[in-house]
Amino acid sequence: MNQHHESTGPADEQQITLRGPAELADALPYLMGFHPNDSVIMVALHGGRGRFGGRLRLGIPQSPQEWAPVAEQLAECLIKGSERRGERPDAIVIFLCQDPAEGESGSQIMERLRPLAQRLRTACGALDVPVLEALCISDGRYWSYCCPDERCCPTEGNRMAMPGTSVMAAAAAYAGIQVRGSLREMEARLAPLETSAAAGQQRALDSAGAELMPRLLDEAGREEVARETLGLARQLMKRLREAPVSAPSASDVDDDRLISHDEAAAVILGLQDRETRDRAAEWMEGPEADSALRLWRALSRRCVAPYEEHAAAPLTLAGWVSWSTGDEAGARVALGLALRMDPAYTFAQLLHEACNQGLDPETLRRCLRGERSARTGRHRRRTDRSARPRAARPAATRRKKAPSGSARPESAATRRRSGRATPTRRVSGGEG
Repeated sequence: MNQHHESTGPADEQQITLRGPAELADALPYLMGFHPNDSVIMVALHGGRGRFGGRLRLGIPQSPQEWAPVAEQLAECLIKGSERRGERPDAIVIFLCQDPAEGESGSQIMERLRPLAQRLRTACGALDVPVLEALCISDGRYWSYCCPDERCCPTEGNRMAMPGTSVMAAAAAYAGIQVRGSLREMEARLAPLETSAAAGQQRALDSAGAELMPRLLDEAGREEVARETLGLARQLMKRLREAPVSAPSASDVDDDRLISHDEAAAVILGLQDRETRDRAAEWMEGPEADSALRLWRALSRRCVAPYEEHAAAPLTLAGWVSWSTGDEAGARVALGLALRMDPAYTFAQLLHEACNQGLDPETLRRCLRGERSARTGRHRRRTDRSARPRAARPAATRRKKAPSGSARPESAATRRRSGRATPTRRVSGGEG
């Protein structure tokens, strides 16, 4: 067995030392905030004592042909991301987590994923960062890909510690760290509805799309849709906030009942506009944050087929609010789902990388506060100017009335000859 120590916190905080694969495997749910399944997880280690740093998670690619490029991408993302923060990793720990399919054993999972573990180790080594440990966790057991000694790492694997009995579990309980359950359970809270209500939601999205699309193609219409979207979202947040508190197990169902199909469709489609979505991202702290998070989760569940890709916007907003309020585990899950729905969604990409690198969300919060403050100031100045009484123009300086026929509306041909063009805006379902 490889003997090593990993500290769970900086030097000026209380530290927990983990010794060997058994304690590493037990610590994983506390590092992530949930029990991962079907996941590749990489964690950076820093310093001689192996302090945990940045971490990332990705679903295990189904095709082995994808393993080599994915391994290179993950290694580069973790190492280069840590370097941008000014702290290159000294080593990396890898976890491969997958539940057995029917008729499959944990040992078979371990052997099937061995080439993936080797590719990840090679990719990290190519960037001059060693892999200190690579573990497979499956069916309540763990295996080390780095330890060849069968006396401590047998072929059948070692059984995981009973939940709540390890030193890491005791330290996490003392620190108030909670494990939310499995990744699958957390993702289910954000998954599209599969009940009989899905058909009604699809019809509402069809109808709303037919009504909103012509308006979104017009600049003035787009601004009007943005105002309507944000106004309706505020109404729904107020409705959720004022509703009686439900038990955690029933809270999502109750939230869904408070939002009609038409209301959900209008806000979902309105959030496809980048500027509208960015305005909604300002509801990130204080009393607004909880009701906003509940709304974004509910809207994610309403993105039924064939509108699954539209969930990228509410999922990203849910991830942002979770991260902003200190729930990194919830943020990673929501942002990971957003990228699964739309891998090119830029806002989700940036937030996911920042969250995985352990950056402070306060930088973005300050930016959004500044945007809101500047917009509020502009609105007040316009209001003051419109409320100010206008002085009557002296009769002697009044402009003469134009001759009859000279005030005709300017035609499109005239605009083209004068070099002016009517402003247009490209509207698409993608991310800007």
